[in-house]
Amino acid sequence: MFRINSFLQGYRRWWFTAAGVFGLLFSIGCGSGDPFNYHRVSGKVTYDDGSLIPAERITVTFYPQVDRIDAKTHPRPGKAEVNVADGTFNQVTSHEYGDGVVRGKHKVTIAALDSQGRVSTAIPLKYSHPKRTPLEIDSAESPYLFEIKKSR
Repeated sequence: MFRINSFLQGYRRWWFTAAGVFGLLFSIGCGSGDPFNYHRVSGKVTYDDGSLIPAERITVTFYPQVDRIDAKTHPRPGKAEVNVADGTFNQVTSHEYGDGVVRGKHKVTIAALDSQGRVSTAIPLKYSHPKRTPLEIDSAESPYLFEIKKSR
């Protein structure tokens, strides 16, 4: 009888120790997981004559031009949906909803989409590729006015 009680007490001790360690690790978690600082940004997208762009959806993406911290740690692009009724955007998300963009310089792409999510011709294709877009910003200069040249 003594050996069984001794075994059960040891087992209980082990179980409570394991549960405590697991609970501690769970409560610590992984941290925010993002070493970058963000800047909230907003702006407006129109044609260069000030008129609104006729599209079902318009997306704006900010591609950071800052260096990686290491091989696994790089800044994420910031993305926003444009309100097509007035051309404005203000909820840019990089890591968490509405956090903004990584501080620094960015290449900016803008794409108009039709109702099936396909790229529309309302905005010239050069604006939808990060290597070809002429749009560059600094996160500190918000709000932005992106004036897009009409397709010919």
